[in-house]
Amino acid sequence: MGKREAAKRIRELREQIEHHNYRYYVIDDPEISDARYDQLLGELRQLEREHPDLVTPQSPTQRRCRVSGPPPGSHPVSRRAASASPAQPLSPAGGGAAPRGHPAAHGILAAVPRVALMTDFRQQFLAFALARDVLRFGEFVTKAGRRTPYFFNAGLFNDGESLRQLGRFYAEALLASGVACDQLFGPAYKGITLAAATAIALAEQGRNLPYSYNRKEAKDHGEGGTVVGATLAGRVLIVDDVITAGTSVRESVELIRKEGAAPAGVLIALDRMERGQGERSAVAEVRATFGIPVVAIATLDDLMRFIADRPELRRWGDAVTAYRAQYGVAADA
Repeated sequence: MGKREAAKRIRELREQIEHHNYRYYVIDDPEISDARYDQLLGELRQLEREHPDLVTPQSPTQRRCRVSGPPPGSHPVSRRAASASPAQPLSPAGGGAAPRGHPAAHGILAAVPRVALMTDFRQQFLAFALARDVLRFGEFVTKAGRRTPYFFNAGLFNDGESLRQLGRFYAEALLASGVACDQLFGPAYKGITLAAATAIALAEQGRNLPYSYNRKEAKDHGEGGTVVGATLAGRVLIVDDVITAGTSVRESVELIRKEGAAPAGVLIALDRMERGQGERSAVAEVRATFGIPVVAIATLDDLMRFIADRPELRRWGDAVTAYRAQYGVAADA
């Protein structure tokens, strides 16, 4: 097999493996047997041995499990691990091989959490946001005039390392969601860096997607227009920080359709799961209005678990619960 054919097949195998990880570990609805999964992983390993220059650090073959186990406060549970041995820890720190079907047996665990540990993945994202002071607890007022005990400001991911890590979390959320897209789009202004960081993280995992963003004002010289970067085409995923009133999404959808492309969905960092203009959440309103999925790295449900698992944050639990009771909605409402 030539280099070009090998590169194509490697991309296909990585995408298939990610898809089946999601089906098995996240939604507990596998499409293939363990034997077939092992065949796919074995084929990928063989091709990467034959073409070592095509190996990437994020390839499923390169992941290594943490010997220390999952981080404190997380309680990851996977069907495959549980069915193999209910008493077996997710990271076999005590030595010995992981049981067949255990996530560690396939190299699923990694320093950057994978879809096999979706709860762990989301909790690590919230811990990351808290460490960067992006996630804060106190007394704040939202744009809608609501008094909230927590605040999320993605603008404080403002250095190279934090943006690199953030892009990886966005990429993980997208790969775990199963949403198909051909291109990324970042609405001005926060979405610009978010889309770029996500594109870089996806490229590191063998998914090289074009990306573009818009200007607030049309340019009447040079290349002109309002779209910068790749020409909008195919299925375009919108990347933003949060959805509040949905204005940014609406403008992005209109622009994408005007250019002859199709919106594939919206990828955000945090779903606050609270009412928007009506009784539904802002996220649910976007889904209903435009008929596209919205994928979040973490939700308010994840945040409440995060608070409950951290003694230093538990004093905010009652306030967040009360805020949710006043403004919150169910996950799909």
